[in-house]
Amino acid sequence: MNEIEFIEDQIYGLRKQLKTHKLYAHLKTLDDVKVFAENHVFAVWDFMSLLKALQRDLTCVEIPWMPSENTVTARFINEIVHGEETDLNENGVAKSHFEMYLDSMNQMGASTKEISRFIDGIQNGKSVNEALKKMDLPQGVKDFVLFSFKIIETKKTHLIASAFTFGREDLIPDIFLQILKGSMGTHNNYSSFVYYLERHIELDGDEHGPLSLKMIQELCEENAIKWEETLSVAKESLQMRINLWDSICESIKENKLNCQAVLN
Repeated sequence: MNEIEFIEDQIYGLRKQLKTHKLYAHLKTLDDVKVFAENHVFAVWDFMSLLKALQRDLTCVEIPWMPSENTVTARFINEIVHGEETDLNENGVAKSHFEMYLDSMNQMGASTKEISRFIDGIQNGKSVNEALKKMDLPQGVKDFVLFSFKIIETKKTHLIASAFTFGREDLIPDIFLQILKGSMGTHNNYSSFVYYLERHIELDGDEHGPLSLKMIQELCEENAIKWEETLSVAKESLQMRINLWDSICESIKENKLNCQAVLN
């Protein structure tokens, strides 16, 4: 068993918890999907900071330019950036996946108020922590974003790569497939949302996921300490996703209760 196989064996239980999470059973109506999107959009946003941290570390984004130490990982990261920052939406228009997600929220009538306020705060000079404090969000959502930036702030490339790979790229096909298994997949009011999910399943399952595992291998090589730290962050990343799913699930149930109270 090599190091990657060992990590995947160690995180199998956490991945299974995510694949069978109770959240998916609650995504049955348009209102449910709206609540999900209004919270999940923050994870869509912070993914780009993980990716950009890797681009900063593994490619050259400075002037004067210098060649990268590892052109294989540099090419991989640049390909991911190209796909995430300038992919084509279902109409063939170039947009970032974050913008595509916002478009899907607007299509289904979900509120973008909180994510817009958050982005405005960042653009006006607030730290991520300061901006999040002003948000009316479940603590699980805030904790998820703060964890991503805690990893970024370590400035350890293999840790950032671990959160990126095991908490995102290698995981997304599994959990997005579970979301699509519900009745929501045929609803015209969120066709853009379904396209977003299907696009990520295609990219991450066929291309990005396998390549990200190779990136981990090249970053850790024969360094036992790096492999141990990589496993630790992989576990923590998955637990943070479970906590996020728990939090969103509670928000959906709370929204249902509020709607019933209004009707009564």
